[in-house]
Amino acid sequence: MELHLHITLPITLLLAIILSGQRTCECARVFTIVNYCKETLWPAVTPGEYFNGGGFVLKPGQSEVFTAPVSWSGRIWARTGCKFDQSGSGQCQTGSCGSTLKCSASGKTPASLAEFTLAQVDFYDVSLVDGFNVPISVKPLNGKGNCSTAGCDSDLRSTCPKELAVKANGKTIGCRSACDVFNADEYCCRGVYGNPVTCKPTFYSKKFKDACPTSYSYAYDDPTSIFTCSGTDYVIAFCSSRKRQVCSYHNNKLHCSGSQGFKSLIGRWGILMITLFSLLTLWVGF
Repeated sequence: MELHLHITLPITLLLAIILSGQRTCECARVFTIVNYCKETLWPAVTPGEYFNGGGFVLKPGQSEVFTAPVSWSGRIWARTGCKFDQSGSGQCQTGSCGSTLKCSASGKTPASLAEFTLAQVDFYDVSLVDGFNVPISVKPLNGKGNCSTAGCDSDLRSTCPKELAVKANGKTIGCRSACDVFNADEYCCRGVYGNPVTCKPTFYSKKFKDACPTSYSYAYDDPTSIFTCSGTDYVIAFCSSRKRQVCSYHNNKLHCSGSQGFKSLIGRWGILMITLFSLLTLWVGF
């Protein structure tokens, strides 16, 4: 019996150590915003107090890392074709939140949106309800739960119906929503269409959905468009495939999607199995 106690105690302590290594802190989320586009972007965030005041510039290949508390709820999008002076005043072709680099208001449509509500279990989605300006994806890093990648990696500017297209210098720079263009209850899910029973997909929302199956295409497009995850960090990537592995470097560590969590799990269970084998060998020796 005494020998059994000597063996059980280390195993119990080992399990506690392994489990304590799992991420359980719900105090903050790390957001990495990265630009994989071939053009310069001016990401915007509202509310933006944890995101450099709500606006900054990202050249192709650049990224920025921010930390927001679990109580934060807001949206992230990209602005294109911007010109700002040294004081931060200027205009953008799409996604403009006024005449300032730092956003304190929502962006002008059309704009592809990443939306978040952070809590013990986070809710997040990518919405095209306000139209589309650049491909965008949201990928959780090593969280628990569904934790699927949300987003739209198709470039709807190249397939946008001409009646929804926003052009500049002969080039399509955005794709408006049917609600924005036609202002009809059927497209805007209001009036008699103001509930999930009567508001159904339309010709235009179906085109958005076909191109971007894990994005909101209209107001009540919930079942395939909203995702949950807990204890996670996020990478918001512009112009990136949803299947692409993405990484964030913070706290002097490289955090990646996909295999990183699996490798870590193998490492923890490997330590457990080696320790158990050693303990059993010791017991047999007795």
